[in-house]
Parts: sequence; structure tokens; C-alpha cells
Amino acid sequence: MERFEFRVAEADYERAMAFLALRVPQGWEESLSPADGAWRVTFHVDDHPLAEELAAAVSAAFPEGGLTRAAVDPQDWAMAWRDFFTPVQAGRVFEILPPWLADKGADGRTHIVIEPKMAFGTGHHPTTALCLRVIGDLAQSGRLDARPRFLDLGTGSGILAIGLALLGCRGVGLDIDPQAVACAEENAAANGVADRLALAAGSIDCLAPDASFGLIVANILSGPLIALSADIAARLAPGGMLALSGVLAEQAAGVASAYARFGLGQPRTLVDGEWAALCWG
Repeated sequence: MERFEFRVAEADYERAMAFLALRVPQGWEESLSPADGAWRVTFHVDDHPLAEELAAAVSAAFPEGGLTRAAVDPQDWAMAWRDFFTPVQAGRVFEILPPWLADKGADGRTHIVIEPKMAFGTGHHPTTALCLRVIGDLAQSGRLDARPRFLDLGTGSGILAIGLALLGCRGVGLDIDPQAVACAEENAAANGVADRLALAAGSIDCLAPDASFGLIVANILSGPLIALSADIAARLAPGGMLALSGVLAEQAAGVASAYARFGLGQPRTLVDGEWAALCWG
């Protein structure tokens, strides 16, 4: 286990938060230094092949940040992490729990058990919670009664795909990060839905040419969502449902416009702070 720490100038604060949200799903600590008005950001990384890549990404994005790394006793960290991690209720249907609280969930909710690791998706980030809220709303409105086949693009921890599988749907989860796929496989098994979920490393172009889906969810960045709009729209079955997030609220109109070109019409937009989710169907 290692502790990472770097400095963020006030002018770079928003960019740093977006960077961390996508790359440090296990959470971080931030504190403002009165001496120079800069932020100190601290987070912990488990022994993991992506630790070196993450260090390189931080150094490249914030070259003046003075990144430092220090070893931490894994046992001490494990106990501290358990104290920090809390269950998350997303919308009216789902609750996300770590394994050590798996039997402590609220009654009447669908419980998703996620082991906090490097893969994005513990439910604490607003984009994940927004997507789960959309999925829950679709379920409560009866739109998932037909058990549409789904695609979860950028599956990360597998949290969205697992949520759909727990509601009885079957589908595919893709991620360009093989380690994320390994995490998703562990989480799918822990939730008892491995038989309803096919996971693979790759992007949308690795699917069979004729593959289509009644529901597509993608919690990635606005840039990739726009770049992939033609491919995603082509994979959506007639009358299908689409939920997109990883989008800043100020970027939502641009993403909606990209998909309007393919006849999807205007989406319903949900906002949580500075983040948004767009849903069609």
C-alpha cells in the first residue's frame, strides 16, 4: 500500500477534481494550505499494476505538483478504509455496500456489493449514482419488465451491469482496462450474477457486427461519448433505452446534440452538483 500526495494550485482545483474522480474511485483527502493557498491532495493505492501508470498520469497532468509516494502498513490502511467507506443509496432502488457490510443493507432495496479497488465505480461518485438512479427509475416504470439485453460500456467495477443483472437482465460489460474487467468479474461473482453478465476487455468495436441492445449505459467522459455517438447509436435496438454519464452539467447540451443527429430526440437530464446524466427511452 502506498500513500500518494501532490499539490494543486487554486486555478487547477476543478481540473484536479475531475481527474481524481475518474482515476481515484477509492477516494481522496484534500486540504487547503493557508500558507500558499494551494490544495494538498492525498490518496492511497493498493499494490496494483496500475499504480505506476497512475503516478505517471498525476505527474504529467500536474507537473508542478511535486508528487510524493510513501509506503503504508496495509493492515492499518485496511482498517482505516473500512471506517471511511459508507453504504450509498442511489435513487429509490439501489444501495451499494462493501463486503464487510453486505448483511447491513436497508430493507426494500436492491443491494450491490462492491469491493473498493482501483476500478471506477463504488457508487460514491455522482455519475455512478446518477446512472443507478436512471436504471432504478426505468425498473420502477416497468421499462425493464421485458428484461432487455444491455451493454455497459466502460464497466469499471461492473457496478451498473451488476445492478441490471440483479434486476433480471442479461448483458455485456466492456472496459478498455483489463484490470477493471478483472475487478468486475470478482464483483459479479460476489453478487451471484456472473452467469448473466459477459465481461471483456475492449471497446464497442470488439462486439459482433450485428450485436444490438435494448439498453446501453455508458459512464465515461463527454469526449469519448461524443466520439462514439455513431457507434453507440448503431448498437441501440429500435425503441431502445440509452443512459449516459461522466458528463459535466455544462457539457450535457453538447453530448445531447451529438446523439440528436441519429434521431434520438432530446434526453431527460438529471443533475447532481456539477455532474449530469442523460437518458433516452
